[in-house]
Amino acid sequence: MSRRFISRTFRWTPELAYVVGLLVTDGNLSKDGRHIIMRSSDIDLLQTFKKCLSLNNKIGQTRNNEILSYRVQFGNVQFYDWLVGIGLFPAKTYTLGEIKVPEEFFRDFLRGHLDGDGSIRVYVDQYNTYRGHNYVNNRVFTRFISASPTHIIWLKEKIKELAGITGALFQNNIPNEKRVAIWVIQFARKESVKLLRWIYYQKDLPCLNRKKLLADEAIQITADEVRKPYSRISLATES
Repeated sequence: MSRRFISRTFRWTPELAYVVGLLVTDGNLSKDGRHIIMRSSDIDLLQTFKKCLSLNNKIGQTRNNEILSYRVQFGNVQFYDWLVGIGLFPAKTYTLGEIKVPEEFFRDFLRGHLDGDGSIRVYVDQYNTYRGHNYVNNRVFTRFISASPTHIIWLKEKIKELAGITGALFQNNIPNEKRVAIWVIQFARKESVKLLRWIYYQKDLPCLNRKKLLADEAIQITADEVRKPYSRISLATES
């Protein structure tokens, strides 16, 4: 036998689906066929990752261009093989495709995807200056990103199928030394709120707390909004 362990199937749960979403965005499968690595600039995210998998491994630190980041590495041949079976693989960044996630747990997977590489932006916009006054409008944007067009198209189609919202797909060239083209799915205000309600469907779900707070803010703003057309408020938050 080429492997030392008999392959096994892991039971899908909200926690496991969330972990898969994180690994799709910020994780890496080593080429040795055993080790799984999760990286993040948020130590809280790695602590949640460990809790979901009941890991005792230490969180390490690395610096890249003076930027501090954290990592967790662990070895598990059976889990590694299972991840490969659902669509992950080493050096996946540009060629990742569909992930075989049961529909029941897709929104947990999507929440992990959001916490890994996505963003929620909530801000108050001033526009249409008229006679010295600014019209105020609350803006909400939710984004998912990937360097793989195949994966991002699949993700967009699954969100439309299961959550009933479409969003906009576009390519965004992020300046860096490699000039990598990044694909983005963006949901504006109404669709963002619908999506965020769907993703955060109950309390005490595994998530990155700072993004959950932004989601709560976005949902609250639209729920309690009273039109105030002549105000001079300017606020922007993003995570």
